[in-house]
Amino acid sequence: MKIGLDAMGGDYAPEAAVLGAIEALEQIGDDTRITLFGDEARITEILSREGCPASSFDIVPTTEVIEMGDHPAQAFTKKSDSSIVVGFQHLKEDKIQGFASAGSTGAMMVGSSMVIKQIEGVIRPTICTVVPTDSGRESVLLDVGLNVDCKPDVLYQYGLIGSIYAKAVLGVDRPRVALLNIGEEPEKGNLATKAAYELMKETEEFYFVGNVEGNHLFDQEIADVIVCDGFVGNVVLKEVEGFYGLMVKHGISSPFIRALNYEEIGGTPVLGINSTVIIGHGCSTPKAIRNMILQTEEAVKSGVVTKFKEAFN
Repeated sequence: MKIGLDAMGGDYAPEAAVLGAIEALEQIGDDTRITLFGDEARITEILSREGCPASSFDIVPTTEVIEMGDHPAQAFTKKSDSSIVVGFQHLKEDKIQGFASAGSTGAMMVGSSMVIKQIEGVIRPTICTVVPTDSGRESVLLDVGLNVDCKPDVLYQYGLIGSIYAKAVLGVDRPRVALLNIGEEPEKGNLATKAAYELMKETEEFYFVGNVEGNHLFDQEIADVIVCDGFVGNVVLKEVEGFYGLMVKHGISSPFIRALNYEEIGGTPVLGINSTVIIGHGCSTPKAIRNMILQTEEAVKSGVVTKFKEAFN
């Protein structure tokens, strides 16, 4: 198996990306190899400085970088030798089986939708995150920012996608799917959530347990998968990040608090497309990059993309 990493993606690239890749070497499986896409001279310089042989990686030289300020679609077309574009081409050709980047989120989504493309039957792909709970297990929250307006049938599909992901990647035997809402009663919510509830309560494709409120986000006793539109999900995600920062500021720590750190999670997977793509935080540190690589490896090994295809085809 080969995992691709955009070495030029992120606020601290290529330094953080290469250092994170070096850290990941100690934890990836013996059958996994990391491919670095980017400026070969800068990559090998960092490897040499760290005493890591360049032969530890496959390095694919590229000459361009899609910057955070670039227009994603235009840059994807104009910067054909950028680390992101070349990485997606390798992913499409199955030269790598997963691709991760802390670079331009917009460009990563362009590559996901235009190069890898969504699985037939999926209305809209989604991005998810795992949320720690007080029981020590994790739950899945989706969508966390890709689709800010979702129709009921899209929310329904998120329930199926999240259930498949929780079972394949998190190892939950029968994931409980809940709809994030302003009340537990079926009649609560806006038009989209009320209609989605009616669709979900009749399904046999996943185990729907009803509505869940925001104060139960970290409660593993209720749900393993929490569904919402990307507007709500992104607000929740940023609030969790802000809460973690506040706890650190006040010197409060525990295994649960530390699990809220984005560095521990790695990145957000793009679900519903034909391969494995992970998008990292722009400010990713080497630790975050390492975990993003491990997360990509785990997703590939789980065969979750194949399971999505089987479910929708």
